[in-house]
Amino acid sequence: MTNNTTTGRVAMTKSRDNRDDDHDPGRRKFLKGVGIAGAGAAIADHLWTEAQAEETQTTPANLAGTVKVVLDVNGRRRETQVEPRTTLLNALRNHLEPAVTGPKLVCDMGTCGACTILLDGKPVYSCLVLAVDATKKQITTVEGLGSPENPNAVQAAFVEHDASMCGFCTPGFVTTISAYLKKNPNPSLAEVREACKGNFCRCGTYPRVFEAALAAAKGSKSEPSAAAPVNR
Repeated sequence: MTNNTTTGRVAMTKSRDNRDDDHDPGRRKFLKGVGIAGAGAAIADHLWTEAQAEETQTTPANLAGTVKVVLDVNGRRRETQVEPRTTLLNALRNHLEPAVTGPKLVCDMGTCGACTILLDGKPVYSCLVLAVDATKKQITTVEGLGSPENPNAVQAAFVEHDASMCGFCTPGFVTTISAYLKKNPNPSLAEVREACKGNFCRCGTYPRVFEAALAAAKGSKSEPSAAAPVNR
């Protein structure tokens, strides 16, 4: 009986030892895996730090602070300091002395056309153009199209045909129509409407705007017809 009991205890002890041995490799593998993962994280962090340092070294210094820009505005060379993110509209209105305030800040997202200027003769929304991208290009605003003493045909037609109301959209319409009439000097009403689809008038003066555009195309300064509605 005693021998049997002793033999059983020895067998149980060996069984526990065998189980412990079976678990030991698992623990060793786990600890080894944790060590490898930690080392990998440390290496990745080191590589990330090096990449950031290289990026900082290669980033141009002029992306921070202000940069000097030279703009050709209405035939004049204009210099100013702006942040790289400054729009052409902002530069014209707020960074030049004297300021160029013909283009108007209304929507500031390229939907109303009040800020329209000509960039190398083509109408663009100046609120969507960076000032730094407008260097070495010819910029023409409504001021460069004519003056109160010597207006161009479109400006004169807007006055004669009462095409202005509040005035915020007027510079954009005048600029857009002036550029379009150079491409199509004899447009139809439908063509004028299509050309002006990027300009928005909150006062609803579209009939007078289109009438003035057609009159300017014909070089006419006649009085508006009696049948034409007058928005006042």
